[in-house]
Amino acid sequence: MSTPLDDFLAFTLTQEMPQPTHGVLPSGVAWRCLGTGVLVCEPVAPTAISVVVSAGIHGDETAPIEIISALLGDIASGAILLRVRLLVLLGNVAAMKEGHRYLDDDLNRLFSGRHHALPQSRETARAAELEAVVGDFFSAAVSNKTRWHLDLHTAIRPSLFERFALLPQRAMPYGPEVFTWLGALGIEAALLHRSGSGTFAHFSCSEHQALACTLELGKVMPFGQNDLARYASVANGLCRLISGESQPVGASLPRVFDVVASLDKQSEAFQLWVDNDTPNFTAYPRGTLLAQDGDYRYEVTHDEERIVFPNPRVKVGLRAGLMVAERMA
Repeated sequence: MSTPLDDFLAFTLTQEMPQPTHGVLPSGVAWRCLGTGVLVCEPVAPTAISVVVSAGIHGDETAPIEIISALLGDIASGAILLRVRLLVLLGNVAAMKEGHRYLDDDLNRLFSGRHHALPQSRETARAAELEAVVGDFFSAAVSNKTRWHLDLHTAIRPSLFERFALLPQRAMPYGPEVFTWLGALGIEAALLHRSGSGTFAHFSCSEHQALACTLELGKVMPFGQNDLARYASVANGLCRLISGESQPVGASLPRVFDVVASLDKQSEAFQLWVDNDTPNFTAYPRGTLLAQDGDYRYEVTHDEERIVFPNPRVKVGLRAGLMVAERMA
């Protein structure tokens, strides 16, 4: 009998619930569908490791969605032996169906309760739903020893580092095992935030003490046009993690950057002095004027800073770019 795991992407796009809503695979893995794009898998043996893998928080970022769907297919067939508790989330299903980043509001700015501050929309309702699902999943764990949340994305712009990670602000420093696993996923650069945000990864980190990160894995493409061979390191790293394998060895560690400023769009007068085709991680020397909004001016204050996610067309009140500086060893 077929299950939602056999082709989770196709099943999710129907926006229907399976009948029945739960079952057990021939491998003994138990699965439960909790809603549209929400699936929990429990391994045969008890485990102290709980992993959340999410994608489609932006509906047009399709490669991670296809990677996750293929991963679930391998669990269903028995090609992957699941040894962790796994929660899979496809975030903005309505936007996925339309091929849009979002429909009303940017979903990845609405977590940690920030959805309460906006008028009700399709994305504010989904943010509240996803927060509750993640909370229930971590609360149901028999042990709090290890919690992961990997939120998979692709970027609008080209990037000098094709695959990079954003790590939320955290009271405790990130241990070497985090960077080792990022290296195993093919991550070339890791950005460390110094302040809170409304991202899904920050929510899991701050509210549920998960080792959480936003992974930018390549370029935005429509469904069916992704060269998944380019994402082999990501798929292999995810497979190792959910198979309960020990820390990988030999992978190149990512370069580490600190987020030193957020270029926030305060009004429609905001100007960003960056070309439309500027790649992520383009470097600028000290003294370069990059942004202006009325009396607000942003000039580079380190010897070198790099810009990430430059986008002056965001809504007023949202981030129009991040400035990062490489951490010296």
